[in-house]
Order: sequence, then structure tokens, then C-alpha cells
Amino acid sequence: MKKYLALFLVSILLLAACSSGSKTEEASGDSKDTNEITVWAWDPNFNIKALEMAKEAYKAEDSELNVKIVENAQADIIQKLNTSLSSGTTKGLPNIVLIEDYRAQSFLQAYPDMFYELTDSFKAEEFADYKIAPTSLDGKNYGLPFDTGVTGLYFRTDYLEEAGYKVEDLKDMDWNKYIEIGKKVKETTGKHMLTLDPKDLGLIRTMIQSAGSWYLKEDGVTPNLAGNEALKEAFETYKAILDADLVKPVSDWSQFVAGFNSGDVATVPSGNWITASIKAEESQSGKWTVAAQPRLSNNPDSVNASNLGGSSWYVLNVPGKEKAAEFLGKTFGSNVDFYQELNTEIGAIGTYKPAAEGEAYKAADEFFGGQKVITDFAAMTEKIPQVNYGLHTYAIEDILAVEMQNYLKGKDIDKVLEDAQAQAEAQIK
Repeated sequence: MKKYLALFLVSILLLAACSSGSKTEEASGDSKDTNEITVWAWDPNFNIKALEMAKEAYKAEDSELNVKIVENAQADIIQKLNTSLSSGTTKGLPNIVLIEDYRAQSFLQAYPDMFYELTDSFKAEEFADYKIAPTSLDGKNYGLPFDTGVTGLYFRTDYLEEAGYKVEDLKDMDWNKYIEIGKKVKETTGKHMLTLDPKDLGLIRTMIQSAGSWYLKEDGVTPNLAGNEALKEAFETYKAILDADLVKPVSDWSQFVAGFNSGDVATVPSGNWITASIKAEESQSGKWTVAAQPRLSNNPDSVNASNLGGSSWYVLNVPGKEKAAEFLGKTFGSNVDFYQELNTEIGAIGTYKPAAEGEAYKAADEFFGGQKVITDFAAMTEKIPQVNYGLHTYAIEDILAVEMQNYLKGKDIDKVLEDAQAQAEAQIK
């Protein structure tokens, strides 16, 4: 009886060991011969289109791989990642995910074991230096840099001319000049100058970065709100734009795009990634120009260049990670010809340095009246003041969004920033 019991126990242990080994293999994701990977991203005219082109380009390397591209709103991606990663489960997650540079460190530092290292998948020195810090952790590369968020001021030339201005009038201007032009445009054309979502302070971000300032101090952790002169002027400028009745309010991405595609607004101060969405309305070809972003009017450190957004690709530590890393490395990580196609087809300006030597980056764009838009954006990129985005960009922005409304209702600006500082210090430990 004891003999049979012993054999029974050994059998159970062996089965348990086999079962455990199977789960470990599945969790580790050591699957190099997978035939399918899934990618999550947002923006059908830019990121999704770029993925579709990468999928096509990769067929020369592996025609059998099925790259499943799933479009999600950026907010939905963030929510899904946080929910899954915080619970310790990777079920239902993609192999590759696009993450905005502002958010990258919060994910990498909170869930370091959930991301697959990409150090050997591309050469970091071949990408723009400012993109490497937010995509890395402890000297290891976890994100493959994608687009630059260099900003520009997209302007309808027909509205500008109707108001009595020339393209030359936009050169190196400050926000006071922008408001002055905007009033004239509104008076003569009836068009608002820009769209704004009151929940989104992206415009504030671009204003303060143009002066080399951020919501956090250089350590990327300590709140830098009270006494921040660039932030104070940005708030004042934001209010001045609203007070001049230059704004068409919007509440989501589709309304934002519709604002300029429909011709309802004269300008789009945004990151260059919006180019594809502007060009999507082909009937407006020849009616747009791109100038450098206005600088703060009273801040001597402010320049006519800034950044808004910009994202990078990350591989999650799930089955198929090796093939996912290889797919990124052979496309976004090293393919110069692919980047020329990206630029030609969707106006994407990657941060892969060798691509800048290609002809597509130097070509005139007839949609923008023959302007060499990419060349101009490249020149602006070199002037962007570098800042440390740190961990808390959006946590602080949630506080500032509320205080912005208080300011617009009459609260003293210094008190606004002091209260925001106190809230940020209490919330961020």
C-alpha cells in the first residue's frame, strides 16, 4: 500500500512540475518562431498609417509574419496598460505598444519587468539625443524612438492675406503679435484663430518648454509651479487668447481635427505629427503654410521652437517579444528607405538621424505652397530647449487644469500657482 501511495505522490509531483514548467515558459515569452504579433497605437492618419507601412516594408524580411494593428484612443491604451500591469497580468496585452514620451518613465519605473529590453535591437546613437533619456532606464533602452514632437504654427494663407498680412509677418513672432493678427483675422474673415480643449493644456506645455521650463525642476520630481515665471506668462497668454475671442472650443480629437479640416479656424499651433491630418483635407492644398511657434513675449529665454508630444515604441514582456523587437529593429530602427516613404506618404519626421540625409526630407511640399516643410521643421528641432519631463506631467496638469479655470474666473495668478504648488507637493511624494 505504501509503495502505491509513494508512486501516486511521485506522479502528482511530476505532473505539477510539468504544469509549472509549461506556465513558466508561457510567461517568459520565449517564442522566437511566432507568426503573429499585435500592436496598439492611436491616430489613423499618422501612427496607424506608419505601422501599416512598416508591416509592408517588413515583408522583405519575413513574409510569413502577421502584424495585427489595433487602433485605440491614447487614453484607452493608458488605462488598459495600467489596469493589466498593476494587477501583474499580461493577458490580452499586445506585443508592441506606442507610449507618449511624457508618460514613458512612469511606466518604466513602475513596471520595469513588464517591458522587454531593446538595447541590442537598434543603435541608440543613431537617434536624436533628447529621445533616449525618456525611453531608457538604468542605462538600458526599452523604447525605440519614433517621431519628434517639434511644434509649428500651421496657418491658412488665404485668411492671413484677407486680413492684410503676409507670410513674412509670421517670422519669429511672439504671442502678443499672434493675438494682434488673430483679432484682425477674426474681424475680416469671421474665423476663430484656433481650437482649444479646456481639459488639455498642451499649449501651455509648448509655451513653457520654449523657455526651457517645465512643471518639474531639473530632477524630474520636484514641482516647479509657484514662482515659475514662464508658467505664469503662459497662463496669462492663454487667458489673453480667450479674452480676445480667438478660440473655438472643442472637447475631443475628432472635433479638433474637424476644426481645421472644415476651415473654421485659421491656425493650428501643434506638433508636426498633425501634418497628416491637415493634409487629409485635399481641397485645402496650397492654402497652408508652417511658421515657427510664437515665443513668450516677456521671457528672454523663450525661443521660437518647442515640442508637443512625440512617442516611442515599446515591446511588452509577453510571448512573441523577440519577433516584435526584430520587427521594430528592421523597420523603425534602421530602414532609411522606409523613413523616406514615411515622410513622403504621411509627413512623419522620425528621430532616426540617418534618414535626414534622404531626398524626401529635403523636398518641397505643394500642399504647403512649395514650402520645404521638413527642412524647416528640422531647423526648428535643433532649437528646442531640452527639459526633464520626469514622472508627473499629467498628474500636475490635472491640478493646473482646475486652477486654470479658477484663474479664468478671476483668481489671482500668483495665488493660482501657489495653490497648485501646494497641491502638487501633497500629491507627489
